[in-house]
Amino acid sequence: MSERNLRAVRIGTVVSDKMDKTVVVKTNRRFPHPLYKRIVTRSAKLTAHDEDNECRVGDVVRLMATRPLSKSKRWRVAEILEKAK
Repeated sequence: MSERNLRAVRIGTVVSDKMDKTVVVKTNRRFPHPLYKRIVTRSAKLTAHDEDNECRVGDVVRLMATRPLSKSKRWRVAEILEKAK
């Protein structure tokens, strides 16, 4: 049996947990601007599958890419790294 390929991984903060088994996670990426070389921050809001509804707003989570689960869900919560205070 062949080994499974590595999945894309992102780390972000939960910004909404209003849906059932779904959370919205904001991820930030920092990179130098191609021309001006200043550090630029870009963010993306990803919808992720949370099977046990255990994520709360403010939690820092690790997301893992998965097959399409719905129209917008392409990620799942792999683990909760830090609970909100």
